[in-house]
Amino acid sequence: MDIKDWLYEGIILREKEFRNKLGEHDWSQYQNNYVAITCSSDAIIPGWAFLLVTTKLRPYAKHVVQGSLEDMETSLYYNILGGLDYSDYRDKPVIVKGCSNKPVPPNAYIYLIQRLQEVAKSVMYGEACSSVPLFKRK
Repeated sequence: MDIKDWLYEGIILREKEFRNKLGEHDWSQYQNNYVAITCSSDAIIPGWAFLLVTTKLRPYAKHVVQGSLEDMETSLYYNILGGLDYSDYRDKPVIVKGCSNKPVPPNAYIYLIQRLQEVAKSVMYGEACSSVPLFKRK
């Protein structure tokens, strides 16, 4: 969703007109979807505008973020990784596979490494035949 489409003359956000356009918008089209709110113009958008859009999306969208599609993916990875039980990795060596068929946001790896450091004996990155050591508990 691009806020740019609701700006006055493409550069100014006027609260009254913005609220009117939000009221006219069909929010049901976002039912069960993931929505990344952004503004692709150089306009300066106040923080409350993104929050106001979020209040309209909340009854419909599965998940809402401010930012790019990569920000959305990162947020979804954080939610999933944050809900995992890492106790199976306690005091064990762990290899984080670096290559996959689907791209993983770099920040998801950063988050995963932090979680693994809390429990794992060691953490490496790559494949078993050529892994790079990242962390070893003393």
